[in-house]
Amino acid sequence: MLSTLLASLGFSDKESSIYLALIKLTSGTATELARSTRLNRTTVYDVLEVLMSRGLVSKFKKRSHTYFNALDPRQLISYLDREEREQSRKLIKQKQQVQALLPEFISLQNPLNSKPKVQFFEGEKGVREAYENTLTAKEPLRAYTNVAAMFECLPNFFPEYFQRRAKAKIGIRAVFVDNKKSRERAQHDREELRESRFLPNKSRTFSPEIKIYDNKMVIASWQEKMAVMIESKELAELQKTIFDTLWDLLPKER
Repeated sequence: MLSTLLASLGFSDKESSIYLALIKLTSGTATELARSTRLNRTTVYDVLEVLMSRGLVSKFKKRSHTYFNALDPRQLISYLDREEREQSRKLIKQKQQVQALLPEFISLQNPLNSKPKVQFFEGEKGVREAYENTLTAKEPLRAYTNVAAMFECLPNFFPEYFQRRAKAKIGIRAVFVDNKKSRERAQHDREELRESRFLPNKSRTFSPEIKIYDNKMVIASWQEKMAVMIESKELAELQKTIFDTLWDLLPKER
């Protein structure tokens, strides 16, 4: 269990082995650790240097021997706090670099290339990535939505996504499957810049969601945890026409 946890924190097998052995010994020499873990002394020294750089191990001299001891295991929390801050600084720097060079990336695009583009996104992370693109919309979104299915697939992504969309001043018209979750969400229409209408028959349902905006369509399959983004002006205009026709036929919510 402990080895599995340390592996999830980025520890190698040798690092985990030596760290856990040192906790049991309280303090020990490299020779003692090599004997305990069945690793050679050179490897033990190398791993101890890594653990010391992480602030998890210290060393001291006693007579002619060098001893190592594991610091309080609670130091793991401090280590993770430092890693979190470092990762945050790294991501901020990378974002600034991308932002600065974004015009160069965009300049590589061929504005005369009008061929439709199709992108596939797999897994929860991929679906979230597809949804992030909808926050670049230059016009209000049109959507066919089953809120219950959305929340079941990505419970930690919604409604935070709705709040960010509203903050970006991107409105949406949504045709909802008529269920409890959809009705509850519609109560937040004003703050989330949304107009909602419902399919007239509760037996008419679907799981996937379709979002239409600009010259794009994002189709998310919640059950299969995948999404497809189609970029085509002609297809997007067709889907907008179909959506608008249905929208006009559905009664307004009071």
